[in-house]
Amino acid sequence: MKKWVLDVVCCPECRGNFIVTEIEGNDTEIVEGLLTCEKCKEVYMISSGIANLLPKHQR
Repeated sequence: MKKWVLDVVCCPECRGNFIVTEIEGNDTEIVEGLLTCEKCKEVYMISSGIANLLPKHQR
């Protein structure tokens, strides 16, 4: 997931902003990590550079 995408994505459940926990990556990309919503606290995985942003009811 390119880091610039964080400027345009929001939580699909409540439209809140994300707190990023980067486990693996570099200056421009997050390869492994977590996106945690500041509002509803829902957690979304980033795996192999792809963020799974499906709402909870569609996972």
